[in-house]
Amino acid sequence: MTFLSESLARVKPSPTIAVSNKARELKAAGKDVIGLGAGEPDFDTPQNIKDAAKAAIDAGHTKYTAVDGIPELKDAICAKFKRDNGLDYTPAQISVGTGGKQILYNALVATLNPGDEVLIPAPYWVSYPDMVLLAGGEPVAIECPIENSFKLTPEQLEAAITPKTKWLIFNSPSNPTGAGYTWDELKALTDVLMKHPHVWVMTDDMYEHLTYGDFEFCTPAQVEPGLYERTLTCNGVSKAYAMTGWRIGYAAGPVELIGAMRKIQSQSTSNPSSVGQYAALEALNGTQDFIPENNELFKRRRDLVVDMLNAAEGIECPMPEGAFYVYPSIAGCIGKTSPAGVKIEDDESFATALLEEKGVAVVFGAAFGLSPNFRVSYATSDEALKEACTRIQDFCASLS
Repeated sequence: MTFLSESLARVKPSPTIAVSNKARELKAAGKDVIGLGAGEPDFDTPQNIKDAAKAAIDAGHTKYTAVDGIPELKDAICAKFKRDNGLDYTPAQISVGTGGKQILYNALVATLNPGDEVLIPAPYWVSYPDMVLLAGGEPVAIECPIENSFKLTPEQLEAAITPKTKWLIFNSPSNPTGAGYTWDELKALTDVLMKHPHVWVMTDDMYEHLTYGDFEFCTPAQVEPGLYERTLTCNGVSKAYAMTGWRIGYAAGPVELIGAMRKIQSQSTSNPSSVGQYAALEALNGTQDFIPENNELFKRRRDLVVDMLNAAEGIECPMPEGAFYVYPSIAGCIGKTSPAGVKIEDDESFATALLEEKGVAVVFGAAFGLSPNFRVSYATSDEALKEACTRIQDFCASLS
């Protein structure tokens, strides 16, 4: 249809949303389907946060707010960055948007010109490349194989930087792999970035509080203060606070960049939900006691899934440091045939056959830029995970 924008042809719908929708459709049709595609906690939003939202409604906080966030929330975000990351920001350096996705998109639209390159370690969150394309830039994927624990190496980063490079998008712990970078690993990367002052860093720290064992989260501007003036540190309340539907994300960065992002937002959505902002204010300022409790449940689920998937024929599943995903390789399944006669040629055909023959919905690895793998979200009940992993084991054993 020639009426539509040419730029629309450069992007595709979100595969993760597509998988979740397909699972819902099959369930509605009466099929026994276990969905492992959704990237959201199965916990309810904590009561204190819901109460704060109700109080905001009763107090009449249901009108337009400042375009990129109420002052109280910006103050709370500044306090969070100081408390958790040792980073000093002023409210003028803070942007609040309708979810973390809008924050990233605003920054890309505000900064990219045709031909500008954005480095994206792969596997990556599915939306990064398409947002870069919509903003007029060129995504440059850097494959980070399972042999490197899905992590970017300094040598890879150095080799990928060109005079056209404008941003590096950095996500730790990672969606889809759960891989987290240690301080030393991140310092090695920031040492490379310090040699290239034209490259800015966009960090997606959405899974900051979802880490396990002895792993300690850190973020680039914290590790290398020399990057402070060219880093946009992005975060939000969706994952750690089980607030995916509230749609509140935020970022901190240089005043000029934040002002440009505010201009973009003023002509698109205007302010994020007023009630959601007051809920986020309580999330950041209120008790954090439930976070370690939830993390213990996630850790147990992670261990369960990793153990069961590694017991499946042809699958290798690394142990992630954070988030609530695993990203197993199916290299040992490629070339085989399912009982229904489906040739497993790649991870997409594997995921399709798994859904149709065993009723387990996962997201195929090509959607995240690295194959042959698939992503499992373990943000669901132990019972569902056990049953799903048992079905995956059975499916793999049935391949011939």
